[in-house]
Amino acid sequence: MSRPGVSKTRAAVERAAIYLALWFVLLPSVKPGDVVMGLAAAAAATWISLRLLPPKGGRVRLGALLAQGPHFIWESVRAGVDVARRALAPRMPLEPGFVTSPTRLPPGVARNTFSTVASLMPGTLPAGDDGESLVVHALDVSQPVAEQLGAEERRFGPALSARADHE
Repeated sequence: MSRPGVSKTRAAVERAAIYLALWFVLLPSVKPGDVVMGLAAAAAATWISLRLLPPKGGRVRLGALLAQGPHFIWESVRAGVDVARRALAPRMPLEPGFVTSPTRLPPGVARNTFSTVASLMPGTLPAGDDGESLVVHALDVSQPVAEQLGAEERRFGPALSARADHE
């Protein structure tokens, strides 16, 4: 994905290549008209992505992120079981509310990707950020939500961060 200091042109080329590749992966077979439509779809997706998520602050190291797959899957299952348990046992004490969790990830791709990962932690849903911290809705604010998010950031940080200590 785009890297700090990468030009908008390079980010556009990288994204367009990814969107075009995705277009062809999703097709059962390729016909001449599909190429034209794929180019148009990739161009539109690239334009929209550059408007919604300008190239800045951080990068995603795909290999390092994929290495987190087993942990990601385990946390997803654990989150689902936890939420189901709470829903089926309404006597379970809950203290819903918002928690702020400081983050060292720069705004942009790295922070957005981490927010997606953090949404799979049991009983949490990132609801935004205030520039320095993630704002997270938690089912139980008496739990160490900010500490758990900090541990996840340290675990996923090398795959997501542009910081020098993760280079």
